[in-house]
Amino acid sequence: MPKKVVFTTKAKEVKPPPPPDAYANEEGAGNPVFNAETKQIEHLTVVPKVEEEEPVAAPLSEEEWLTHDFEGQLSVDVYQTDKDIVIKSTIAGVRPEDIDIQVTNDMVTIKGIRRQEEAVPAEDYFYRECYWGGFSRSIILPVDVRNDLVDATIKNGVLIIRLPKTEIAKVRVVKVKE
Repeated sequence: MPKKVVFTTKAKEVKPPPPPDAYANEEGAGNPVFNAETKQIEHLTVVPKVEEEEPVAAPLSEEEWLTHDFEGQLSVDVYQTDKDIVIKSTIAGVRPEDIDIQVTNDMVTIKGIRRQEEAVPAEDYFYRECYWGGFSRSIILPVDVRNDLVDATIKNGVLIIRLPKTEIAKVRVVKVKE
């Protein structure tokens, strides 16, 4: 005679989840009501978190250039000519003295600050899409360049950096002597 297998289940007590930390200290947020039978939250009052507006970027001293946190990133075009690697970037609103360009043989780092000319209260904005503050971009170059001959200009809000390529060693044939 085959044996009969019986499965039993026990009712498991489910405790309600703790309220989210974001609402725990908010006045009037209320606590969620957890229904143990349906295992769902029936009531939760959501209080939106208001973030403070970023202050207008202050001038940086020379020592602060290396330690400042640069959040924004530049869009760049990088291409080559016969003799140069050329980097172009739209940086409208940035003064030449607010740009720092560092060049090694195979990498370029562009850092700067786009300063907002006037402080406008947040409630007066209809759109806020422009980035104001520090920015940086590092570009690994496909070939070595002469960092002593780099030229950088700003024209019509476009930064143009010309990096002369190093001379590629020409193939030299060596005859073996007896």
